[in-house]
Amino acid sequence: MTTQRTEPAQNADERTMLEGWLEYHRETLAWKCEGLTDAQLRTASVPPSELSLMGLVRHMAEVERGWFRETLMGEETGPIYYSEEDRDGEFHLTEEDTWQEARATWQAEIGIARSNAAGFGLDELSRGTSRHSGDPFSLRWIYTHMIEEYARHNGHADLLRERVDGVTGD
Repeated sequence: MTTQRTEPAQNADERTMLEGWLEYHRETLAWKCEGLTDAQLRTASVPPSELSLMGLVRHMAEVERGWFRETLMGEETGPIYYSEEDRDGEFHLTEEDTWQEARATWQAEIGIARSNAAGFGLDELSRGTSRHSGDPFSLRWIYTHMIEEYARHNGHADLLRERVDGVTGD
């Protein structure tokens, strides 16, 4: 499967622009993982960090769930990969962890995120609130934060991918 990245429109309205950049960064992370084996995707290639490409994808599944289900919708979903005992569980991979499962879980959370966001205006406030301030977030804030989250982790993915097999690219 070849990931097609779609450049965001340069003259779109605000919502289309925000959604375009979020999709672009989602596609970028998928692209960074393409063509690698499960073992390569589990490889923490920049010691002493435990960070791996599969771990990043699992982390982003948790992030999508957290912002678009728990915060935006006010759902109590619980974690996918981490626990109270292992707060970084999404990064602690075993031989049994597969790309097929990680990608399917991530894509399912993205699908739910898109559906949930479609029911909100950019200025509309989330049903869930900040753990720190108790205040809700606008969908605009959530989109902006998600773009930042993906962009930061895609930088990590660039380095991880290059260390795994030498592949580089934007």
